[in-house]
Amino acid sequence: MNSSEDDEITQSRGWHGRLPQPFPTRWVQYYLTRPASLGWLLIADGVAFLVGVNFYVHSEPSLQAVSALLYPLFGDSPTALALASLSVATMLPYVKRTQPRPLAGMPSNQLVSILHTLAFVWLIKYGLWTGIALNLRPDLYFGFTSALLWEYWGILFTHLFFLLQAMAIPYYGETSRTALLIAFALLLVNDLFDYGLGLYPPLRYEAGMVLTAITVLLSVGVVLLAADAFDHYTTVQSVD
Repeated sequence: MNSSEDDEITQSRGWHGRLPQPFPTRWVQYYLTRPASLGWLLIADGVAFLVGVNFYVHSEPSLQAVSALLYPLFGDSPTALALASLSVATMLPYVKRTQPRPLAGMPSNQLVSILHTLAFVWLIKYGLWTGIALNLRPDLYFGFTSALLWEYWGILFTHLFFLLQAMAIPYYGETSRTALLIAFALLLVNDLFDYGLGLYPPLRYEAGMVLTAITVLLSVGVVLLAADAFDHYTTVQSVD
């Protein structure tokens, strides 16, 4: 990649959405180009992933109800965190203590753009879905008992970080038409798995048509948001 291509990327990469820029670019640049802060983010994602897996191990239905090959479709939040970790990990070879590479200059290719897109849509979708699902039946979740401090407030708070991490991805990643189509197809497959087979994330109530419709609308909405927020990958921006 030559210097002119680097300059072009630096000018184009970043939050492109019609919505206001979620973070100042300098903040994201600071925290995601330092080895320590990037490492802590990966540790946080890893711990959250294990907490999510533990939830599905002890839920009903549990991971035992499905083939191991279907775990990514069943464990929606752990899948989002795994994708987020992989997205962040693409920057590890380029993070240095001195003279860190600008986020907008992170190398990309078609596969990496697909990964960033999948991480973005899964994080946004299931960050929002969790809050919606809990509040469709607040009588079953809302409260301030010791149990509900985690089962309602704790879960809402942790899934808020899904949204925050997702909104940082366009600052260093790209998407493409292929990536968007793949993401949309996989989201719909996931919805069919969840509601067609009744294997949606465990709730204290039966998911009816309202939650099913909301979930599908979220699948559409997050892909449209990704198309709007990301710079679009082109072959001239690929890694040498």
